[in-house]
Amino acid sequence: MLMQRVITALLLLPVLLGMIWFAPTPWLYVFFSAAGLMIAWEWTGLMRWSGHSAKRYLYVAAMAIVLFAVWAAPIEYRPWLFGVAAVWWVFSFILVSGFPQNFQRHPPSDIAMSLLGLLLISSTLLALATLHAMPNGVMRLIYLFFLIFAADTGAYFAGRTFGKHKLAPNVSPGKTIEGAIGGVLLCGAWSLVGGHYIFQAQGDALIALFVLSMVIAVFSIVGDLTESMFKRHAGIKDSGNILPGHGGILDRVDSILSAAPVMVLGLLLLNI
Repeated sequence: MLMQRVITALLLLPVLLGMIWFAPTPWLYVFFSAAGLMIAWEWTGLMRWSGHSAKRYLYVAAMAIVLFAVWAAPIEYRPWLFGVAAVWWVFSFILVSGFPQNFQRHPPSDIAMSLLGLLLISSTLLALATLHAMPNGVMRLIYLFFLIFAADTGAYFAGRTFGKHKLAPNVSPGKTIEGAIGGVLLCGAWSLVGGHYIFQAQGDALIALFVLSMVIAVFSIVGDLTESMFKRHAGIKDSGNILPGHGGILDRVDSILSAAPVMVLGLLLLNI
């Protein structure tokens, strides 16, 4: 399993970095959208849709239309889309806290889950493209990926060393409050380095980026927990099997789904 994970990462990482580094933003969005359609297919599994039913293909087609529509829409509307996504992620923390009792009383309908998937996937891919199109966008995108890596790494080691209090025992028993704090703090440390060298931020701008980065870390943890919650409700371990050793694409990008829109919205609001 470990060797599969390593081989998959070694094969995909150069492709991803090559696209980020060399592709113009529109082509990068096409690349991300292709992955988004596969994520949409995996999302239908969270609704317990299986096999090659017509409704799964229709959902992927609907996702393609939405991805085109949000890209073609005027740029000034993008912060609103990111804002709606951010509000959802705040609400999702409440859902995670009350799981599974809340889902037992009021299970999410297919319509709600379908609309949610369209919102989250489209807002994330558009946020990544928007970030890439900003000044020094390539490095800003890499900053985001390192931020999520820092959140995961800090949470892992802090959790192993200090972890005693469960963060969301009914959703992800292995995660602890101490681990989450460690992830957030490591993101804060990374922001001081990346903020200086990537954003050339100083003074108040660096402080703002420091706070924003720790907020993004919290959202990335919520994104991870939310996908775990939906998978538990659906009775599945992985969202898919397209990535040997890793599961589905959704399993690898759950933190990005929540972090990307929040980061871009924060940068736009703070004018960083």
